Formats: sequence, C-alpha cells, structure tokens
Amino acid sequence: MEPSVPFTELTENALPAPLFRRLLRRVGSLGTERLRTTYQTTFWYDFSEPTNVVEEAILFLRPRVVRHLRITGVEWWLSRMYTTDVRVDFHRDRDEKLALRTGRLVHPRLSSVLFLNRVRGGALAITPQPPDPSNPSMAPRRLDDLTLVAPRPNRFVVFDGKLTHGVLDANNQIPDRKLPGRSRLRRTIALNWWTSRPTDTPRWAETRIYRAL
Repeated sequence: MEPSVPFTELTENALPAPLFRRLLRRVGSLGTERLRTTYQTTFWYDFSEPTNVVEEAILFLRPRVVRHLRITGVEWWLSRMYTTDVRVDFHRDRDEKLALRTGRLVHPRLSSVLFLNRVRGGALAITPQPPDPSNPSMAPRRLDDLTLVAPRPNRFVVFDGKLTHGVLDANNQIPDRKLPGRSRLRRTIALNWWTSRPTDTPRWAETRIYRAL
C-alpha cells in the first residue's frame, strides 16, 4: 500500500474484481437486515478456512496489512447507514464489552474500512484529536487536521487503531441533525486487526446472522 494522507494508508482496487463483485452482491442481498444494530453485530475471524465471502476478502487483504505485526485475527462488521441520517458518533475503536464491564480501554492494533459503494458525502474522517462529548456527534474540538477519505468502490483504508474517526453527513459536514430526504445506503465493511481476540466476539459460523454471506 502506498501512503496517501497523514495517519492513513490507502489502496484502490484492493480486491480482485471477481471477488469484489461477489462481495458486493452478497452484502447487497442482505438489504436492511439488522440495519439498526449493524454496529453492534460484530464477528471474529482468526484466518482459518473462510466460511463466507467477507472472510475470503480478509484473507486476501491480510498480507497488505499484517506485514511484521503480530495480528491474531480480525473483528469485522457491516457498517451501513444513510448519510442523511448518520447514527455513529466520532469514536476510538476498542474492546467494547471489556470497556463496558471494567472501564479498561484496549484498542485494536489497526483499524480499517473497505468501501463498497459511492454515495453523496459520507467521507470517513480520521484525526488524532480525542472525541469531545460537548460537540455534535462527539466531534473533536479541533477540526483542522482531519484526514478525509471519500467512499469509493473497492477502496481500502488502514489507520492506527487508537485514532479517532467518524462519518460525515451527505454534505460532508459534522452530523448534527437528520437531513431532509434519503441518500443511498452507504455500505462498508469495518475491519479491526487485533493482537488478541476482543471479549465475547463470536465467529460468524457460530451465529445465524447474515446467512446470505
């Protein structure tokens, strides 16, 4: 991967075209299944024999990401939203269940996003600044060092797992309200690369969720 902008590494056409088309079809066939809980529906993959097309994609991407790092697996989920109604705040990825139970913060070694389609607005915004609960969408106080990555099919971005990130609205502004109308559904796959498995994250094959994959 070639460095593109601060804090990120960006790859265009990250997956071979046949694999990307199959991934796009399978995710598209899910429609709005579990859309309201899309960010809470996460899975663990330890690089064993793949059991769905997302895991096939992860295996292909692995050499681009892991390199010399001691990565034991990937936590992945479908990130889907309408950019006229962004419902995810700026945040830092973490072992969510561990944090809720103990207050302890453990971050993935790397975070990444594979974009599946193009939409109006919806840029991924990345910054080293902390989220600020006093701002709309918990946006950082300083916005002068945001790195923006626009959604484009088969674009893959990787960044440090401790960095703050969020999604801009259909006008590529900090979301502060629901906008009129409805945009296309912004579809991505979020992939967190861990040195140890996050707490109580199931393997996809152990669940009966997203069976069309």
